[in-house]
Amino acid sequence: MADHEILPPAVDAEALLALSREHHARTARTWGTREAGGHLVKVYSVQAPGRAVTDQDVATALRLAGAHLELGATRGSLGLAVLIVHAGGDGDYVLIHSWIEGHMSDLAVFSGPAGKPEALRPGRVGLAPCVWEAAVLAHEREAFSRHLLDGDGALADRLAAWRADTLEGCVR
Repeated sequence: MADHEILPPAVDAEALLALSREHHARTARTWGTREAGGHLVKVYSVQAPGRAVTDQDVATALRLAGAHLELGATRGSLGLAVLIVHAGGDGDYVLIHSWIEGHMSDLAVFSGPAGKPEALRPGRVGLAPCVWEAAVLAHEREAFSRHLLDGDGALADRLAAWRADTLEGCVR
């Protein structure tokens, strides 16, 4: 019996297999921790093959993050965020992920055409991280839990450990 005959009708076996054939590693890089909108922000880039994130791209993303995070108090922000600047295969993306009250998080996604950081706009409703961005966010969820929620000692020491715990290299 073929796979598609035993799967629920909504499962697109051909599309899933096509994705698996095209799946590849992308490079994640840390750009350190910065301050934006009154928040401590860990900055990352993710680069598709043949694409690069520049200092100007990071500066543009930090401006976007600053404007978004300035309103963080209205969303219950705890003052810590992760910024991902993704030079994707189909365009550019900026994700601003912040930790908020009640063990929750807030996510804003901006997207635009490749190489045009001035054209970044809020992503469509429902847009969520891709597999490569989610790999960075998964690392950051673990770092947040390990150092800040489960850590002990002075908050300054816990924050220093969180800031130092970064992801570099290939993500899949």
